[in-house]
Amino acid sequence: MLAKRIIPCLDVKDGRVVKGVNFVNLRDAGDPVELAALYDLEGADELVFLDISASAEGRATMVEVVRKTAGEISIPFTVGGGISQVDDMKRILRAGADKIGINTAAVLNPQLISDGARRFGSQCIVVAVDAKYNEAWGEWEVYTHGGRKPTGIKALSWVKEAEERGAGEILLTSMDADGTKDGFDIPLTRAVTDALTIPVIASGGAGKKEHFYDVFAEAGADAALAATIFHYKEIALQDLKQDLKTKGVEIR
Repeated sequence: MLAKRIIPCLDVKDGRVVKGVNFVNLRDAGDPVELAALYDLEGADELVFLDISASAEGRATMVEVVRKTAGEISIPFTVGGGISQVDDMKRILRAGADKIGINTAAVLNPQLISDGARRFGSQCIVVAVDAKYNEAWGEWEVYTHGGRKPTGIKALSWVKEAEERGAGEILLTSMDADGTKDGFDIPLTRAVTDALTIPVIASGGAGKKEHFYDVFAEAGADAALAATIFHYKEIALQDLKQDLKTKGVEIR
């Protein structure tokens, strides 16, 4: 069994890390390169950078941030946000990212997954999925555009298609759990891990150390991602890892 991974997530806007709720009330949280280096030092297994700048200037800034970060850290990092074609992937990978995260662009053009996997290898392609429970269906629905647009697509069929097209990993965010700090969405994560053979990163809802144990032990997640609790030092990475090891979770 592969060791479980703990992944801090940094939202980057115009070259700075920001914190907010649902992309509003954003506050500056520091320099992404410095924060990345700190997380590397503290024992993070990987990092995810999400570029939330919409402009072309934001893209150029992000490439520079990726280049600087790659020179400062030794752990893998994934970059997502605004990547809509293979040339975007190439630019970010060439700057030093290890993996590319695609979400809305993959839903709008599933061929992008296939093209990216064929060009760079499945291990580089992370398909991010924002899912919310649909009461009428009794199942989860995929949302795009930062969780603003329902797609009418069932999450389980979409993650299976992503895997078939060559995705190497799924970054699964529960919109129902996100920001609640009440724990990861166990039913959703379990349903997705059961449906796939590729690794699943659980995201949304982390509030305390036990939540990480639950999502590994009960839902079979391969990795767990969080932002606020790490940025605000509510949970120290080393403490979390020690706690998981004590409970018998194989951790890096």
